[in-house]
Amino acid sequence: MNRTHDSKGYWDSNIKLLPGISIDCAIFGFNDSQLKILLLKYKNTDCFALPGGFINEDENLGEAAERILTERTGLKNIYLEQFYAFGDKDRRNDATHHKLMAGNGIELKPDHYLLNRFVSIGYYALIDFSKATPTPDQYADSCEWYDLHSVPALIFDHNEILQKALYTLRHSIDEKLAGLNLLPEKFTMNEFQNLYETILGEKLARSNFQRKMLSLNILKRLDKKITGGAHKAPYLYSFDIK
Repeated sequence: MNRTHDSKGYWDSNIKLLPGISIDCAIFGFNDSQLKILLLKYKNTDCFALPGGFINEDENLGEAAERILTERTGLKNIYLEQFYAFGDKDRRNDATHHKLMAGNGIELKPDHYLLNRFVSIGYYALIDFSKATPTPDQYADSCEWYDLHSVPALIFDHNEILQKALYTLRHSIDEKLAGLNLLPEKFTMNEFQNLYETILGEKLARSNFQRKMLSLNILKRLDKKITGGAHKAPYLYSFDIK
């Protein structure tokens, strides 16, 4: 039986879905030494969730993830990476699905496809949250940034997905930062270190950080940033990825 939805929700007679598979996105936002996570709050409930959605039969997996990201943030051409698949056999919670839909005035029948087991493909993105326009889907009444230290309890296994995404981001940061476009075209070593420390959630020794970054051969040193006395001005850098 073909299941259908619209691009922001669940039902549309013109769209066919891949059965039993969904996407959940951990969308991290960075700006001015702050790292946040984008969360939805469902209408007329106390339920919070990571943004997500389903995959159309005529979509590639990556295309579906990009569509979901664009719908929730208004941004395109953002670095987005698949990091894990969540498929435990007991990965379902019928009571929560009934609650979410009841909050929208919808009663789910016992054989509704939302009550089936789903395997979820996890993606993470890291964006400048000052450039995003958070937009809820039609079943949520808010889509907002939350500090990582004050994340509410999330539905299903979304807290686990969030922690796995954060772990993956932190352990691949050396390889990924050049492609995340979170720094200006030219930046100081202090600005670069601040980005690292914010994502890792810890302070780093300045000399060790600079030595490590230069050893990766991903930076090109430019002229000094003149802000006062030339002898005190820091050098500017840009990414030099070949």
